[in-house]
Amino acid sequence: MNQESSTSDPRVPLAEHRTDLAEFRTQLAMDRTTLAWIRTTLAIAGFGFGMVGFFRTLEEKHLSPETIRLHQGAIRMGAALIILGIASTMVAGVSHFLTLRRLRRGEPLILTPWPLSITVAMLLSVIGLAGIWMLFA
Repeated sequence: MNQESSTSDPRVPLAEHRTDLAEFRTQLAMDRTTLAWIRTTLAIAGFGFGMVGFFRTLEEKHLSPETIRLHQGAIRMGAALIILGIASTMVAGVSHFLTLRRLRRGEPLILTPWPLSITVAMLLSVIGLAGIWMLFA
């Protein structure tokens, strides 16, 4: 097929339009994913703040060595959840920005070998196990 017949093909503009729509849909999907991460990380951090607040009131009402120990453990676990929430939000934002930049430049999009979701799941597991350890230790 020569160059002239390919440019006169009426399917070429349609294919270019579909490619533009595909890029637009990809960007919208990326935005939805980033917003989902923001909701998730806000929930994680909010749970951390809730833990600290709950055990603070428990400590104020029942001052004993056990409640003080529970409160200190809750502060550590709550702080870990807050830090995880903030760090995950930052990583999701940077990932979104870098992927969007690659998309706009027309560069190939790559899948990360270790996704943020697995990282957050593993860190939540570690924080949970540490919380159980502090509860019974």
